[in-house]
Amino acid sequence: MMPPFLKSGDMVQIVSPASAIHPSYVEGAKRTLSEWNLKVLEGKYARSAYGRFAGTKEERIFDLQQALDDPEVKAIFMSRGGYGLVQIIDKINFEQFKKSPKWLIGFSDISILHAAVNRMGIASIHGIMAKHLAELPRTSDAVFHLREILFGRLPVYQLPFHPLNRQGKITAKLLGGNLSVLMGLRGTSFDLPFEDAVLFVEDTGEKPYQVDRMIQNLRIGGIFEKISGLIVGQFTDYESDPLMMQTIEEMFAEAVKNYSYPVCFNFPAGHIDYNLPLLLGENITLEVSAENVLVDFNRQ
Repeated sequence: MMPPFLKSGDMVQIVSPASAIHPSYVEGAKRTLSEWNLKVLEGKYARSAYGRFAGTKEERIFDLQQALDDPEVKAIFMSRGGYGLVQIIDKINFEQFKKSPKWLIGFSDISILHAAVNRMGIASIHGIMAKHLAELPRTSDAVFHLREILFGRLPVYQLPFHPLNRQGKITAKLLGGNLSVLMGLRGTSFDLPFEDAVLFVEDTGEKPYQVDRMIQNLRIGGIFEKISGLIVGQFTDYESDPLMMQTIEEMFAEAVKNYSYPVCFNFPAGHIDYNLPLLLGENITLEVSAENVLVDFNRQ
């Protein structure tokens, strides 16, 4: 289920459910969103700091719950990721949100929130947050495509060939996000139902052996057997480890070598400036050929 797309004059809100953010980023994001002809609220504690967190657990719960429940707010932009959403996700009441869904936008630690609403059958946007709206040029692809999606113009991404890609075509629900965050949900009520889904993963700051451990968990746990497609995004800010004898991409390729579904490597989403937004919880068409990759978000 897609939340209603935005229109000029709609109200949106910035909240900080995880790590603290410098107030200048909130101001910059508000300027960008105002240029989109949106009215912008910010959570009462959006600029707060409590250690590494954007406020106490109670303050972060208050802001996120208020934004979810406010009927005037049509989209919620997370200010940043970092860490902390897992501390409060099970205290959030989604009953009003399920009756009147709205767009939730973010990535990294926000993968927890995506998992929660995607399990309900409601789509969300894995994309840049307030911090990046303040930093990135208005003309950047990450900003442009986020605005396009929110206003109902869904993209078709065309990507270049990658030697580890596996050819094929599938239309299925896209699920996933930050790999280490998703691993933290395994065995909980927020673990995603990956049967027949296209799995998307990205991560940052994890050592190659740590990534391999997570890949092996997915393999042994039968996740790679259940899915119908795989999109490997960007794995950034790590030191290469030649003693592992494989790159991270080769680790994924080996883990899924016995299956026949399409696999796309080097998708430009994750902890990079060129962070293309993805619609999670909705059907996409993934088509991998010998020449390129097409990722089509137009509803099938």
